[in-house]
Amino acid sequence: MTDLSERPVALVTGASRGLGAAIAEALAPTHHVVAVAKTVGALEELDDRIKAAGGQATLAPMDITVEAAMQQLCRSIFDRWGKLDLWVHAAVHAGPLAPASQLAPKDLTKSIATNIEATARLMGYIAPLLGTEGRAVFFDDPRGGEKFFGHYGATKAAQIALARSWQAETVKTGPQVAILSPAPMPTATRARFYPGEDRSGLADIRAEAARLLPEVLGQG
Repeated sequence: MTDLSERPVALVTGASRGLGAAIAEALAPTHHVVAVAKTVGALEELDDRIKAAGGQATLAPMDITVEAAMQQLCRSIFDRWGKLDLWVHAAVHAGPLAPASQLAPKDLTKSIATNIEATARLMGYIAPLLGTEGRAVFFDDPRGGEKFFGHYGATKAAQIALARSWQAETVKTGPQVAILSPAPMPTATRARFYPGEDRSGLADIRAEAARLLPEVLGQG
């Protein structure tokens, strides 16, 4: 087993629940995981699971929309490790379903701040840490243009557009940028979108994380 101090470092933003938490757990046997999310209790539960499996994590209970917090995070990563091997971006804000003509300004503002503005800033902060050899991973969820998905669909599509631009720009120079398409899973976000849905046919979250792991690592 690789010494914990020698493991590659993986930053997971949006690591407190859902696919982000499952990916963090899946990475823990081989990586030191830096887990970022707003919910302290959920991060602590993730840390317990990672430690129980013999892994090690650094918890960063932060809001990715707070610029100073993200600057501090990236500076701390540089000071401790000097670089980052992997960034998995699973953080997203899902505004409530509503007609496009009736989107609440506060929900739209939060969706833009989280899904677009924070993502763009993080790319700028994290790119130097990844260098030419690192890898960044995003998860697509194409809801743009679907009825009542105005907040989420538009801003998630913009997030992935940013990722695709970065991907095209770094083909020859690095870092590698991957955009993956998870199967539908019984996440809390999906439950808000589809209340009362029969979830028996949805992919198990941990099983989906295991399926995606080779692609997350660039081995698929």
